[in-house]
Amino acid sequence: MEDDTRNRILRHGLSTDEIYERIVIEADEEMHRPARELLASGLAGGFAITITVLLYVSMTHSTDGAVLASALLYPIGFIYIILGNYQLYTENTLPPVALVLDRIASIPAMLRMWGLVLVGNLAGGTLGAVVLAFGGVFSPGAAMTAVEIGMTGVETEWWSLFFKAMFAGLIVAGVVWMDFSVTDSVTRFFLVYMAFLAIPLGNLYHVVVASTEVMYLVFLGEIALLTGATQFVLPVLLGNTIGGVLLVTVVNYYQTSTEIHEISITLDPRGWLFSYEPGTIDARELEAELEQKIEH
Repeated sequence: MEDDTRNRILRHGLSTDEIYERIVIEADEEMHRPARELLASGLAGGFAITITVLLYVSMTHSTDGAVLASALLYPIGFIYIILGNYQLYTENTLPPVALVLDRIASIPAMLRMWGLVLVGNLAGGTLGAVVLAFGGVFSPGAAMTAVEIGMTGVETEWWSLFFKAMFAGLIVAGVVWMDFSVTDSVTRFFLVYMAFLAIPLGNLYHVVVASTEVMYLVFLGEIALLTGATQFVLPVLLGNTIGGVLLVTVVNYYQTSTEIHEISITLDPRGWLFSYEPGTIDARELEAELEQKIEH
């Protein structure tokens, strides 16, 4: 009892178990959303990334490529997505994986969610690239800067892109974990802003930004679609995914207590591997069970 009292006094934030509980509950709700809703949310999230591309290109052009000044508005698109609760593929390397690790949801159900959100994001980014390429949004000078930025990614070595993207995936999944530990909007804003500012400052890559840049180049006739997809988007996609899943999700999973993972109703091995079951336990029942484990 004395230890419990001491922990309550010394700990001002949520414990890892409490953060994990919030992630699992949120993920369970998202996994049960209809495909149409996931696609629509992913589409909105992908189009919002156009804001990041637009502002990053414009700032790079107007500041003559000054690194810090160019990056200052880069996080705006991501802030719009996260505070607006839109779907972003790289955010989903954490919550759905947590459900799968606890066998609350199946692997095919997770892949279904990933696929729907990714398709929505890429479609939204493509729509944004159309606007940027043909809508007269960029000045002639900024349009040239956009081409230079995109070609830099395409011309970067495949494995360099992969490892840079791994760190970006780590950042995004880390933001998701920390975002569940805070509640007020101001803290969330600065958390997201500072984290995503690290991507351009660290010369890292995010898959939806990369795909938007590639489609912009394709629409202008600068590169072939296959070239951009295989030499730029693919390594960034793989790096983001592995960085988010392995470096954050699995590590954070194993730092939580053993008891919280002992869910009473889970999928059997066959269902976990082959079914499209998004979950077998009622959300309220799941929340009550997790809270009981944390209290004990």
